[in-house]
Parts: sequence; C-alpha cells; structure tokens
Amino acid sequence: MKKLVAYITTGYPDIDFTEDAALALKEAGVDILELGIPFSDPVADGETIERANLLSLENGFRFSDAIAVSKKISNHIETLWMGYLNPFYHRGFDKTVQDAKECGVSGFIIPDLPYEESLEYAKKCEENDLSLISFVAPTDSKERIERITKDAKKFIYLVAYAGITGSGADEDLSTVIRHIREASDTDIYIGFGVNAKTAKAKAKNVDGVIVGSAFISIMLDNELDYNEKIAQMQELARVIKDEINA
Repeated sequence: MKKLVAYITTGYPDIDFTEDAALALKEAGVDILELGIPFSDPVADGETIERANLLSLENGFRFSDAIAVSKKISNHIETLWMGYLNPFYHRGFDKTVQDAKECGVSGFIIPDLPYEESLEYAKKCEENDLSLISFVAPTDSKERIERITKDAKKFIYLVAYAGITGSGADEDLSTVIRHIREASDTDIYIGFGVNAKTAKAKAKNVDGVIVGSAFISIMLDNELDYNEKIAQMQELARVIKDEINA
C-alpha cells in the first residue's frame, strides 16, 4: 500500500490544534507526519505554508513547542521534524538531534540543506538512529541522483517540479524515477503540488505522496471552526489515501 505523509505547521492556530490534528490525521490513514518548524523565510514553500509559518511565529512559537507536541504524538504516529536549517543550526544541531531522539522523532526534512553540506548532519543523525531525508529534483543528473540516493534513509523525497510548494506545476518524472530506481532500493515519495485532484496521477510509479499546502489551506480557512477544520483535514486524508491506492 502506498504511503501518505502529511505536513502541518506547529503552533497554528495553536499547540492544542497541532496535537489534535496530528492524531486525527493518523486515524484518517496518514502514515507519517511532517511536523513543521515555523521559520520566517521558508524559501521552498509557497504562499499558503509561508502564511501559516508567519502566523505561528506571531503567536509566539518556540522550538520547545515542537518538542512538547512530539512527546505527545510520536508514540501514535511516526513524526519527522520538517524545517529550514537556520532554526536547527541556531539552537545547535547536536542538541536538536538529542531532543528529537528523546521525544520519539524519527528524523528530519531540511529542504534548504544541499546534499554536499548534508553529509556531516546525516552522519550525526545516523549515529543517533535518526534519518535525514534525501531530496531529488527533476533537474538532477543521473550521476548526481546516484550520489544523493546511495545512502538514502527511510524514503527519498522526490520534488515534483522546480519551484515552490503548492504551485501546481507538472513535469514528466519518468526518467528521474527510473534513475532513482536504478541507484537505490529506498522508497520514493513525491511532494509539491499533491492534493485530492492530483494525488492519483502523481503517485504513479512511486511509493507514497507528501501533502502540505492542501492541509494548511483548511487550517487557514477562518470560516471553519476548530472541529470543522479537523473533520475536513481527515476527509482530505481519506480521499487522498484512497486515490493513491485505487
């Protein structure tokens, strides 16, 4: 069965919602949760996720909030911290690794960390039984894909197009997927632009999908109350899980 990874921004609209949404998404079929660490300049993310990041920061988000949420949810749903290098580096990567390990987080997704610079961080993660997720872009050459994926852990994050999340672009990824399969046995999950309408097509020939902006759009809808947001996020998760496994 193909996997569904869901991204939500920690602390928006508040910490209680983050915890409740994470557990509700697990009930709806989400396999892995990307717990987003808010950052003021999320360069790989589109307007929707950027807005949630900024609102969470305005609400007073602290890294300790992500730790507190993770302690409550990680026994129920596999949890990865997704964030930009600056917050991890600023508080000390070694400390962040230890905190993640202690609260049950299984690894990190850091989209602005180039492969060449990631090797040092990946080693520290591996020493603590954590995974640093590897990214492959449609612009990567066959040779670069071989380098990136040879030691990939947990899953390979295939970026669906060159751009930012949520923009809905489309590219032919068949050659990139073939090159990854030739280089690695690690599962491939595709992200960027995955929603209820695109999930089935994007899931073709890969092992899972990563969905962020579609969930965050529900969270940002001020016409919905707390429980309605949770319910709609659950319904979206169920629809996407069914679509990718149809």
